[in-house]
Amino acid sequence: MVSFFESNLAELSVHHVGNKTNEEYYSLADSSMHIDDEMLNQLLKQYFLSPFQKVNEVYRFTQHNNDLNSNEIYRLASEVFADGGLFHENSKNIATYLFEVADHPKVKGGELYVGYFENVQIEGDLHDAIGIFRSESKESYIKVYPENGGFNISYEQQGININKLDKGCLIFKTEAEEGYKVVVVDNTSRTSEAAYWKDQFLMLKVRNDNFNKTQNVMDVYKNFVTEKLDQEFDVEKTDKIDLLNRSMKYFKEKETFDIDEFANEVIANEEGIELFKNYKQSYEEEFDTQIADTFDISDAAVKKQAKDYKSILKLDKNFHVYIHGNKDMIEKEYDAEKGMNCYKLYFKEEQ
Repeated sequence: MVSFFESNLAELSVHHVGNKTNEEYYSLADSSMHIDDEMLNQLLKQYFLSPFQKVNEVYRFTQHNNDLNSNEIYRLASEVFADGGLFHENSKNIATYLFEVADHPKVKGGELYVGYFENVQIEGDLHDAIGIFRSESKESYIKVYPENGGFNISYEQQGININKLDKGCLIFKTEAEEGYKVVVVDNTSRTSEAAYWKDQFLMLKVRNDNFNKTQNVMDVYKNFVTEKLDQEFDVEKTDKIDLLNRSMKYFKEKETFDIDEFANEVIANEEGIELFKNYKQSYEEEFDTQIADTFDISDAAVKKQAKDYKSILKLDKNFHVYIHGNKDMIEKEYDAEKGMNCYKLYFKEEQ
């Protein structure tokens, strides 16, 4: 869903936000930072952005009275997107707003990071994004270093594990009128009382449109064919390509997706159908997202996904065979004389 290999952390502000219910306060930085050290920039991107690579659900900002500008985070983000000079000042406004709304006694104090990222990819497109991140958990680290011809040991008590982001969100500079595209991570709130991040602070709703539903089920099916089938069956590469081609034909020709109809027409094998439905259920549980069983198919999502549905049979470095239709027109054999695998291709005329 989200990738960041082309991204750049252009600006970063760091503040500390306590819990006012527990008589803690907040501390705001005087200025933002520009991270020129390339290694530190990469480490920070790993800490802030890598948790979003497995996020599947896209949200939008919302507000009860349908006035998006009354959503404080939406308003502040919009101002930053319109004028980058307001970045740090609005990062302080974000921190003070968090201090006001996160007032449950179970909410821990900690650092709040607000970053401006360039060229973050979501759903195949590059956008600038504002990231808001929260670190609540601290860990102890042991450091070993050379000293006097041997080694010595020290420790860091209040360190941050860059592989464990507590909370975060990315607000992408696209579809502003609809509430932006927003993705969320929350690894610490396990109770409704403490689940303030998404509901109280950000005020988000799931982007539950047909584009999202179509893309999700096509992603799940593609992963099922390319990764899961081999674990259960001995499947030839040509059969996998055929399964992907048949699914693409289904999505291009149908107006409505129905999982039972899809499974019967595309997979057409009882064991395979059961395996696919179990895989879909496991995917929903692992990524905490619901894949709809019926919906109207989005042509735009099908067009975008078609770029990733490869029907190419790669043979060493010599040949690429594009398979578009009947897989019965290609047969795999073994040539004992040459000691090599080979394919037979059947056709009526050469074009």
